[in-house]
Amino acid sequence: MTSRFGKDVLALDAAAEVDRIVASVREQVLVALRRRGVVVGLSGGIDSSVVASLCVAAFGKDRVLGIFMPERDSSGDSLRLGRVIAGQLGIDTIAEDIAPALDAIGAYSRQIEAIRTVVPDYGEGWKCKLVLTSVLESKGLNITRLTVQDPQGKIDTVRLSGAAYLQIVAATNYKQRIRKMTEYYHADRLGYAVAGTPNRLEYDQGFFVKQGDGIADLMPIVHLYKTQVYQLAEYLGVDGEIRRRPPTTDTFSMAQSQEEFYFALPYHQTDLCLYGVNHGICADEVADVAGLSPDEVQKVFKDIEAKRRAARYLHAQPLPSVPMTVD
Repeated sequence: MTSRFGKDVLALDAAAEVDRIVASVREQVLVALRRRGVVVGLSGGIDSSVVASLCVAAFGKDRVLGIFMPERDSSGDSLRLGRVIAGQLGIDTIAEDIAPALDAIGAYSRQIEAIRTVVPDYGEGWKCKLVLTSVLESKGLNITRLTVQDPQGKIDTVRLSGAAYLQIVAATNYKQRIRKMTEYYHADRLGYAVAGTPNRLEYDQGFFVKQGDGIADLMPIVHLYKTQVYQLAEYLGVDGEIRRRPPTTDTFSMAQSQEEFYFALPYHQTDLCLYGVNHGICADEVADVAGLSPDEVQKVFKDIEAKRRAARYLHAQPLPSVPMTVD
């Protein structure tokens, strides 16, 4: 990686990085964790596809299990593209429909209950998603809103009460937590480790669910910016359709990009701004490279720091009442 800040500041020696990660993954799983192989939840996205590819490079296809975990709001592309990468790698897979578990625990009904406090007619045949105005367009506090689509296709965006917002998020977070429980079931029965799929941008900025997709036994790409994950995907030969697919949350019933749900900008610009924050690079210099104005970069810098503050809770470990010591 070059030390001078420019458009190539996030460029990797992909071959060397893959070799380094593969060696680390082998050491972590076989020696530190004393496990025989790896379980990966496959979403059809770039991150899980790269993690699965790295694990196959580390252990071979016979010791990597891919798990599909669709539910009723999942995009059909997620399962289809998950099968594409699994077929490309030749790994065994299991499909676990988590919708019945979500229904039984009240995930769907509690989400609907919260939505009806602001959209009373919301029900069968309706769709929804949470949206966040770009930080570049926001003139003050950036508030998440709810977009709904009725059965006739009419779309409306409304403000949420604090209680409704929290309940929608809490109910939706069941999805990530049940998926992680499912991954650990299969890992436990096989003597495998669970490989997490967050990249650096997501993990740094808190784009994960605590005790959901934020936990794993190892995280092979958590040190990589999203831009770098795409570089590894190309080097590893991940299917072109997966590499071209825009990053999506695949969480709500309406199609939703990661930018409109959480991030201020497309990942390639956010990566550069995050790199700038991490390395103390001034807004003017980042602006020249990212294609933004200095004022816009300053807004993104503030948003990055605000998300880091909010993410401290997500990263926090359980707190003992007294310091733990070995007797």
